[in-house]
Amino acid sequence: MLKFVKYFSLIFFLISGNIVSSAENAEKLLTTDWTFKGPFGKFDRASLQRGYQVYQEVCASCHSLKYMSYRNLSEEGGPEFSVQEAKAIAANFEILDGPNPEGEMFTRPARLSDKFAMPYANEEEAKSANGGAYPPDMSVLVKARKGGADYVYSVLLGYEDPPVGMKLDDGVHYNKYMYGNKIKMPAPLSDGLVEYADGTSATEQQMAKDVVSFLMWTAEPHLEQRHKIGFRAIVYLIILSILVYFSMKKIWSRIETEV
Repeated sequence: MLKFVKYFSLIFFLISGNIVSSAENAEKLLTTDWTFKGPFGKFDRASLQRGYQVYQEVCASCHSLKYMSYRNLSEEGGPEFSVQEAKAIAANFEILDGPNPEGEMFTRPARLSDKFAMPYANEEEAKSANGGAYPPDMSVLVKARKGGADYVYSVLLGYEDPPVGMKLDDGVHYNKYMYGNKIKMPAPLSDGLVEYADGTSATEQQMAKDVVSFLMWTAEPHLEQRHKIGFRAIVYLIILSILVYFSMKKIWSRIETEV
């Protein structure tokens, strides 16, 4: 029994030591003033529209948004492009459709009801074009990663030269915020990479913030609605609690008087 206790204690010590060491070595994630954080958070419409532009001009050649439709771009709570703007955006993309009466597949301009165009025909083509690495779908990427928006924002800005003595395979890059610090995707952003239609300066930090805000929306398109419902529920519960309190007070006051 004593041997078992000593053995268990040793294992617990080693595990605890590794956890503490990992926590000490972990890089603190970058953050910024996210407008959607907090119980009353809302999306910045201008940032969402810029974020879509960054996604389309920088990310869409490799990463898909398979759960999003072009009509979502004009819906309340999102970038809120006008319906005509959303139609014009969709018309820029070709969608495979069919078969036609002759039994053949054909391409046509995308419509609002269509899902976002995929960058590759299938997973194998995607891997082949990216050195064997499959670019993840970005629809719910922010919610699927520990650290959420801060993590994705940090990875986008976390590229730097590897530490002395660290060797990287060909096509692999060092990123101090990436799990394992190794990533096959080269740094996607650089100052002035896009030209914002609203004249905003396209710094790396600004583009990272905008595209992460956009990806947060794709992951939680009903975030603002949830916040509104939550706020109303809290107000309702407060009012209900006050009414119950005074009702109980009145009831007990009668009992005390009778006694």
